Amino acid sequence: MKKIDIEKTYPKRQFIEKIRRLAEALENNEQFTIQIKGERVRVPAGAVVNIEHEREKGEEEVEFQLKWKL
Repeated sequence: MKKIDIEKTYPKRQFIEKIRRLAEALENNEQFTIQIKGERVRVPAGAVVNIEHEREKGEEEVEFQLKWKL
């Protein structure tokens, strides 16, 4: 399987809608599906959830991550 790294910036309103859908899926222990730049991604209910904070070269970043094995 090829390595991919897709990133897309959303308007705040769309981002909030996606996060709400994700939160509902996590709460109900359900699969979450999202499309990013034409790539459909299915996150299984058992995905590991973590939050990452990075600080580098005058910038800070918080990432909400979901990880799973294929």
